[in-house]
Amino acid sequence: MDLVIVESPAKAKTINKYLGSNYQVLASYGHVRDLPSKDGSVRPDDDFSMDWELDAKGKKRMADITAAARDADRLILATDPDREGEAISWHVLQILREKKALRDKPVERVVFNAITKNAILDAMKHPRMIDEALVDAYLARRALDYLVGFNLSPVLWRKLPGARSAGRVQSVALRLVCDRESEIERFRPQEYWSVLAQLATPKDLPVQARLVGLDGRKIERLTIGEGDEANAVKARLESATFSVTGVESRPQKRNPQPPFTTSTLQQEAQRKLGFNASRTMQVAQRLYEGIELGGETVGLITYMRTDGVDMAPEALAATRDVIGSEYGARYLPQSPRQYHAKAKNAQEAHEAIRPTELSRLPKDVSRYLDRDQERLYELIWKRTIASQMASAEMERTTVDILAKDPKGQAELRATGTVVRFDGFLTLYQEGRDDDDDDDGGRLPAMSAGDALGRKTIEATQHFTEPPPRYTEASLIKKMEELGIGRPSTYAATMGVLRERGYVRDDKKRLVPEDKGRLVTSFLENFFRRYVEYDFTADLEEKLDGISAGILAWKDVLRDFWRDFNANIGETKELRVSDVLDALNDALGDFIFPAREDGSDPRTCPVCDSGRLSLKLGKFGSFIGCSNYPECRYTRQFSDPNGEAGGNATISAEGTVLGQDPDTAVPVVLKSGRFGPYVQLGSDEAGDKPKRASLPRGWTVEQLDLEAALKLLSLPRPVGVHPETGKEIVAGIGRYGPFIQHDGKYANLENVDEVFTVGANRAITLLAEKQSRGSSRTAAAPLKELGEHPALGGPVTVHEGRYGPYIKHGKVNATLPKSVPPQDVTMDQAVALIAEKAGKTPVKPTRAKAKASPKKDADTEKAPAKKKAPAKAKAPANAKAPAKTKAVEPAAE
Repeated sequence: MDLVIVESPAKAKTINKYLGSNYQVLASYGHVRDLPSKDGSVRPDDDFSMDWELDAKGKKRMADITAAARDADRLILATDPDREGEAISWHVLQILREKKALRDKPVERVVFNAITKNAILDAMKHPRMIDEALVDAYLARRALDYLVGFNLSPVLWRKLPGARSAGRVQSVALRLVCDRESEIERFRPQEYWSVLAQLATPKDLPVQARLVGLDGRKIERLTIGEGDEANAVKARLESATFSVTGVESRPQKRNPQPPFTTSTLQQEAQRKLGFNASRTMQVAQRLYEGIELGGETVGLITYMRTDGVDMAPEALAATRDVIGSEYGARYLPQSPRQYHAKAKNAQEAHEAIRPTELSRLPKDVSRYLDRDQERLYELIWKRTIASQMASAEMERTTVDILAKDPKGQAELRATGTVVRFDGFLTLYQEGRDDDDDDDGGRLPAMSAGDALGRKTIEATQHFTEPPPRYTEASLIKKMEELGIGRPSTYAATMGVLRERGYVRDDKKRLVPEDKGRLVTSFLENFFRRYVEYDFTADLEEKLDGISAGILAWKDVLRDFWRDFNANIGETKELRVSDVLDALNDALGDFIFPAREDGSDPRTCPVCDSGRLSLKLGKFGSFIGCSNYPECRYTRQFSDPNGEAGGNATISAEGTVLGQDPDTAVPVVLKSGRFGPYVQLGSDEAGDKPKRASLPRGWTVEQLDLEAALKLLSLPRPVGVHPETGKEIVAGIGRYGPFIQHDGKYANLENVDEVFTVGANRAITLLAEKQSRGSSRTAAAPLKELGEHPALGGPVTVHEGRYGPYIKHGKVNATLPKSVPPQDVTMDQAVALIAEKAGKTPVKPTRAKAKASPKKDADTEKAPAKKKAPAKAKAPANAKAPAKTKAVEPAAE
């Protein structure tokens, strides 16, 4: 019997059906071993030797594989057809050889791009050896990411408290987001005016034309910069006569886009379906591994990690058959289209992402798929079919119009585009991140010499706009254009940036957090070379050169390590004060924005003599006065609404808003590191005064005594529940406004409702919440990991209200955002459960949560804290942020 090794148990089951009883197919469940998350796992001084460690999951799987290999006649390694798949096969083979489980048995490597019977049987007929160059590229990439992370992240921890990690690709992606934000902040809008004429043809059909010339002067977008000039032009046109001087119609063709690569699929899935990169890859993985169709497991799409844009000849033929039968011969070009990847560093060893059977229409499989799978499959099918359809045929018409008035003449132009034949557009049109297309609609028939009637003349004011923030799709597109990272790692990179708190989503746009901007500024000042776009792209080219067998992987590592290690050494003597001085200068425009009165933005607004500067505290960064402790003025790095500076002046002692009418105790507005808050009473010895932070959306300028007293009155009694006799209260918590009764909570729509909600409304909301909860049945787990190795009992992965979590008995442990639910291991689960339960893992040397190169788990302990230099002490606020663990640096 022959032993076949794949990654996924779903693949193993399907492939075993195709191969028959003479084969045993086992799954490795992904990587079986990794670099231990500790210093010394990669040793540059020992010719970059590397230590590998099996986790608990890997041990069990390899024990099964080893036992089967001893009895097998032949070993066939059939892991995925990419670098990671090659690495998994290499690891499995190395372990089996170390255990002497193979002896002289033949070993073969097979790859297939689709999980279909024909693809798998054909692959078995064409075995090869493990691609050593591809393995070398994996080893180089893994070593680079380890060396960067485990050497650079500790520097951040020591010199920039609050920073969690840095990574070879992660940090460059973060720099892109921060650079765009800085560009937006530096942008100054420019006023300009447009002049449009609403005209009519001799048949009274409407025509809209814009001003393009005046008395021989060319008028462009920003030419007219003031309203007086625009209104003067408008007045002239209102007394002018209009006539057509020329009509030009020019045919145009629009060609379809190629089928999907990993990157373009991630981009388009966000634009059209709202999926982030991680969600896209999870759904695509399920479509690739197979769906039950009529009692048979069928892989619906080809492998979803690819840079290639071409398709196999048989797929091209099948695509053309579908076009001919479904859309007709008019939509079928004379010959198949051939595509070539334009992305920098593209590796085209695999096909594009396409359906395995082009004749399998979305409507034929929709009933077998969940909603996400159905939508993604339809997107892939449409893109594939459209890529081989006929071009769309357009006609662009330009009409030149002359306007004569007593003072001279003006030129206007009307444009329109007509679709003469929709071609591929009948099925698919690529989405855009920022659609600025202004081709216009269809124009009525006109001829040179036609007189046009005047209806209205419009002069409209505009202002130039800053470049838009990146979406996840546009950031991935930019990274691909620059050659930064690999498409297969983009999803993990995006997840790490969010999980580390370096960026946040705002209406699907990526906004850098203060922590992210500090890290980027630090790296740009002290490790600039390693966040340069060209340097990172050049390193990717070298890694691709290793894959191609052109470069030796250890030579690439030596060149990198020599300079990087020297740069790390230079920072050892770096003082925190040096770091703060550099960040104050680099981020000056952001943290010290210009004041309306023109005064120095770094002058303390309280003592008027101190100098404001960036300070680093236990819970992160804040702005403080150089005259501390005489002056205790502090404010946030940025204000709660995300605007820089927060220049609303609050004195060091606070601003007195008035007195509580019942107690005559003063109500004070104060500023802390975590934002403005109100306080009842003083900070003098005695009981701690009551405090309340300003809710999101509230500003210091709008706050008065009445609003402050409302905040200080929370939680507010609403009434007594008629069934239990217990009190119902309203308040504002971590997740927003709420009502609470007998340990049960229900959300309120907005903050204002906290102060107005009555007993009837509260009872209704609580009943609705209880009804929704009681009507739900327990959801099936997303993944079953097996029995807890030490405590017994099942360990499962579930989808919860606030995201996926691990469940063991009564312990629920939140899963980090960087770890997809389907990829979590028993080792990771045991560590998370132990942490949640306040215990240490049973096997501390083995049970630490480990991240795969892409998943970046929290495993490394922070270095021992040293006494920080004297810094301004910010007043305590109503709420301090939760402490965070030090973490292992991101894989990429």
